[in-house]
Amino acid sequence: MASEEVSNRLYELRARHRWTQQDLATKVGVTRQTIIAIEKGQYNPSIALALKIARALELPVEEVFWLQDEQ
Repeated sequence: MASEEVSNRLYELRARHRWTQQDLATKVGVTRQTIIAIEKGQYNPSIALALKIARALELPVEEVFWLQDEQ
């Protein structure tokens, strides 16, 4: 099975909360560089991290992340 591309709205949703990348990173226990890489689509978070991010944003994970072919 080919690797699936994961898309996200992390930048937009983080900005709505008026959080910096560091703010979100601290809330979910990762580095700011990890948040940057996720926002740029350079890194796909683990399921656990995706769930932590969604929980911090108070949204279902599907509103933050989705598979590219599901747009």
